Amino acid sequence: MTPPLAIVDTNVVISGLLTSNPESPVARILDGMLTAAFPFALSPALLAEYRAVLMRPTIGRLHGLTADEIDRFLSEIVANAVWREPTQSAHAPDPGDDHLWELLGACKGGVLITGDRLLLDNPPDFASVLSPRSFLELLDT
Repeated sequence: MTPPLAIVDTNVVISGLLTSNPESPVARILDGMLTAAFPFALSPALLAEYRAVLMRPTIGRLHGLTADEIDRFLSEIVANAVWREPTQSAHAPDPGDDHLWELLGACKGGVLITGDRLLLDNPPDFASVLSPRSFLELLDT
C-alpha cells in the first residue's frame, strides 16, 4: 500500500527535533521526512511557520541551532517534500491553523499528522487527521 501524502504539523517537527528519544513517534516522523521514507507535502505558509517557530528565542535555546543551520535543516526537508501552493481558503477549528486545512484541501487523500487535540477531534470532511503514533501504525500496515 502506498502511504498517503502527509502534512506534518509544526509541533511534530519541533518535537521531533527536540526529543532525546530517537524512537519516539515524533523523532521517527522527522527522520522519515529527512530520508524521504514517506511522501509529505509542504506549502509556503507551512514552511514559513516551521522557520518562524524554530527561530523563536525560547525554542532556539533548546535546539541550539544557528539561523544558517536552521535554513540548512529546512532545505533538507524541502528537498524531499511535495510542494503545494493552496489557492482555496479553508477554515480550521483554530483560525491559526487555516493554512493546514488549505494544504489538506490541495492534497487529495492527504493526512494531517498532529498532536493538537482540537484538530484531532475536529477533522475536516475531506481528509484525515492522525496522531504521530497512529500515522506510524498506518505506515507499518
